[in-house]
Amino acid sequence: MSMGQQITLKSTFDGFELGAYHAKPSDARRGGLLLIQEIFGVTDHIRELADAFAADGYETIAPSFYDRLERGFQADYSQASIAKGVEYSQATPWDQVAGDAQAAIDALKAPVFVTGFCWGGAAAWLAACRCTGLSAAASFYGRRISELKDETPQVPIILHFGKTDASIPPERIDEIAERHPDIPIHLYPAGHGFVSDRRADYDADSARLARLRTLALFSNNGGGRSSA
Repeated sequence: MSMGQQITLKSTFDGFELGAYHAKPSDARRGGLLLIQEIFGVTDHIRELADAFAADGYETIAPSFYDRLERGFQADYSQASIAKGVEYSQATPWDQVAGDAQAAIDALKAPVFVTGFCWGGAAAWLAACRCTGLSAAASFYGRRISELKDETPQVPIILHFGKTDASIPPERIDEIAERHPDIPIHLYPAGHGFVSDRRADYDADSARLARLRTLALFSNNGGGRSSA
């Protein structure tokens, strides 16, 4: 059962009002978290992730970044849905993404962190580079980070990739590593989307380890104590 509720954010990019899923901790608050969707939108999977982070003490906001194109977009894993998700991701400019992300960060009380998956993994990198008010970032299988590799994150960030991810060639990861040698890049024996139990590439051990590393990063950057 979902812990959260729908809220509205006003983008700092253009003032557009977009929806978001908001999950609050039931116990001591460790910080705020911007959770950025996959190309599939704010799905049950994303809401479950938000609830899980809230259970760990992080007040979590997951904005619907594609609301300008289709309110409340949620795709399944059919080819048609995947095609629409890809189309929407390509029709959503990075400047707009940064403004929408900033609205969520501004709605949370410090310390604030960001994580994202798939398309959201690249968007989390973008937020770490361009947004203010963040303390740390964790990116999961962000294929399009390579488009943004010349930008530099302003906060500590870790990157998670699957070794057998056919959608992210090793050379793309190498490019990021060469451009940013000080950023930790963790590789897992898994494919794309290994955190999602809805996908064929789900890998429970890799998902668990990546989550532990992410929570440790947040804890070491201000999220280790109650910030109620």
